[in-house]
Amino acid sequence: GRGQGEQERARIAGDYLSLLDMVSEEAAALKRTLGATDRAMLDDYLESVREIERRVQLIGERDMSQLDLPDLPVALPPIDEHLSLMFDMIAAAYQSNMTRVVSFMMAAEVSNQPYPHLGIQDAFHPLSHHAENRADIDKLSVLQRWHSEMFAGFLAKLAEMPDGDGGSVLDNSVFLYGSNMSNSNNHDHHPLPTLIVGNNGGRIKGNNHVRLPDRSKHANVLYTLMDRVNVPVDGVGDSDSLISEV
Repeated sequence: GRGQGEQERARIAGDYLSLLDMVSEEAAALKRTLGATDRAMLDDYLESVREIERRVQLIGERDMSQLDLPDLPVALPPIDEHLSLMFDMIAAAYQSNMTRVVSFMMAAEVSNQPYPHLGIQDAFHPLSHHAENRADIDKLSVLQRWHSEMFAGFLAKLAEMPDGDGGSVLDNSVFLYGSNMSNSNNHDHHPLPTLIVGNNGGRIKGNNHVRLPDRSKHANVLYTLMDRVNVPVDGVGDSDSLISEV
């Protein structure tokens, strides 16, 4: 969106068309210093970044000549393409060890985003206040299942990425997935389903379902995760205990 006109925006965008092109010489020099296994891993990583760039470029090349666009474009790509690109960029950041801390909101609390690729033209937030209408509940279930499937696809990619001397990126990470509401129609966040994924190098107990006492504090989940990733804190929010089952 930078620039005062189409030509200026195109010129600015041209400076950043490909991150890989900007580091091609450095990447080639690095490859010459690596063994066969590490060269293969680097090639896989660079190809994954190149694929993301290709997809971004295809979105930018769409014919919008029939649209009356404002001077500064503000529209996002379709929601399915947008989330897919975001998850792939996060996976690339993990693969390159640029970060191991990510916070990503797939849908804002008051979202008017429709999901036409699922055949749902209704906005997310109104559907969440379904007033016990069966048709709206069914649509909301489809949306929430799709969000979960997008997250599962992201995890599957991390599970295939080797990390360090053993295991995968997923083995050495931990992810918290969930929502701020249990019953959105009533604005009730109890009981709140929460998913913890990843082994965190053996510090997370997996393959179990924990049912905590009614009205347990969600902050205890956050406090427990901080403990499991070796971040010394006295608590998180109104937390009052660690969860031994995690």
